[in-house]
Amino acid sequence: MVDVAERGKRSVTPRERLETPSDWVVRFAPAVPAAAAVLDIACGTGRHSRFFLERGHPVTGVDRYSAGVSDLLGREDFTLIETDLESGGDWPLGTQEFGAVVVTNYLFRPILPRIVGAVAEGGVLIYETFAEGNARFGRPRNPDFLLRSGELLRAVDGTLTTIAYEHGEVARPASALVQRICARRGSGYSGAPRLDGGS
Repeated sequence: MVDVAERGKRSVTPRERLETPSDWVVRFAPAVPAAAAVLDIACGTGRHSRFFLERGHPVTGVDRYSAGVSDLLGREDFTLIETDLESGGDWPLGTQEFGAVVVTNYLFRPILPRIVGAVAEGGVLIYETFAEGNARFGRPRNPDFLLRSGELLRAVDGTLTTIAYEHGEVARPASALVQRICARRGSGYSGAPRLDGGS
């Protein structure tokens, strides 16, 4: 188990949690090919959609509700697919592929292969969500929403090349037990920060 370093001592307000991009996503955003399309799964308030739009990427967001991104709906570089990914219906993106697929604080195991499959050649999966053991910190507690040990590694095995993986406790934006991965389709890897903390 990797001990995930604490990245800040100041407590974060609930509003900041909804608006501030994940440290993990920010860390690996440079690995996304320039101007490549980004898929933001369970985009919620659009914190990662907004982050990638500011970096010059067209973004497709997927969520059950549009309220959190209503201000983005008129933009030419943003598309929202309003759907319930857990309804048992068809995968709403068909065979579309993206330069980055971003998922945070969301897990629905039946679509994990679809999520991995949506990563284009040279593109990356940036995924971070809660892991088993998180119950001691609060919600979620339901095992259906908690990754098992090594589950993200198994999800990409044989399909994507793992760039970085962590499983451990974080203190920001709130104390939690998380699992996170950045993985690329194909062998090329350039543009992302070194894993030793360099740039």
